[in-house]
Amino acid sequence: MIKVRWQVPGSITDVQRLVQQAIDIEFATLPPYLYAKMTILPGSNAPAAARMNGIVQQEMIHMCLASNIMNAIGGTVGINPPRYPGPLPASVGGDLIVHLLPFSIAAMAQGMAIEEPSEPIDPPVLMAMVEAKMLDMSITIGEYYHLLDQALAALPASAWIPNRFQIDDSQFFPGQLFAVNNYDDAHKAITQIVSEGEGTPVSPGSQGSPLTFENELAHYYRFWEMERNQVLVKDPGNPVGYAWAGSLGLDYAAVYPAISDPELHDFSHDSPAAQQAQAECNAAYTAMVDALTAAFSGGTGGLGIAVRAMFDLRMAAIKALNTPLANRQVSGPAFLYTPITTSGVTP
Repeated sequence: MIKVRWQVPGSITDVQRLVQQAIDIEFATLPPYLYAKMTILPGSNAPAAARMNGIVQQEMIHMCLASNIMNAIGGTVGINPPRYPGPLPASVGGDLIVHLLPFSIAAMAQGMAIEEPSEPIDPPVLMAMVEAKMLDMSITIGEYYHLLDQALAALPASAWIPNRFQIDDSQFFPGQLFAVNNYDDAHKAITQIVSEGEGTPVSPGSQGSPLTFENELAHYYRFWEMERNQVLVKDPGNPVGYAWAGSLGLDYAAVYPAISDPELHDFSHDSPAAQQAQAECNAAYTAMVDALTAAFSGGTGGLGIAVRAMFDLRMAAIKALNTPLANRQVSGPAFLYTPITTSGVTP
């Protein structure tokens, strides 16, 4: 499971830094989840494609909600693309290195490792640990968000700036995204983020609920379904209320023959078409990152430009996944940010 290092904030600038850390975490999950989703062969593995689509959509919503919180407390949103393979941002503890993996049991297990809930620390105990000046705690993402919620609750009303660069459901994901103008809105956003991501622990030997506040499976349990190739269903006769049922019907052979971690691949030995396809993926991803940055800063066009860039990335990925490499495999996007500098070259 992810462990995040928590440092007690002493100012609103510190709180903004902690919110930025949350934004970085949410954004960093998108490339590995997208890579797995994109490498499913068209027309196959519909249950997995639907689950992956839902997970990616909710991660985008989480990033938008965290960005709304940042703007509401006067901060500046940064979109900081990580590199893969590599650790997740925010001083993530442990030895988890995230890879770009084609759709596979290994990719689903990685998703579980990212989203896995722990037996939660009781909130009063967690706060007592903070008050005891434990400034370098390793905590789960859910616990991190709980402490962030407490830090936001402690801000004075004057710290909140209504209607500042907010993204709502008129721009993206109708009915699921909302503006953050005060602490109550921020608390609602954090509750949604934690519920949809981790849920709470539940297995044949533990209590808890795998459901979000909308009575849908949290991300960890969707990944677990795909990893086991089984459906998790409600079972009143089971002591924990849930049980594994029939097969999900997945075929892990029905995937593109895609390489892992494209950034590590030497494309100079591949055809010009393969090199061009990868360059187009990088360009589309870079445009998406830049458009998101502009959208969260009140840029003209809002999130619409970013949504179009996401479509361009999808089209570039389809082209790349249908362009053979020299080794007869294919490659999805490396999710490599390649901005053009003032000198006209990438850094």
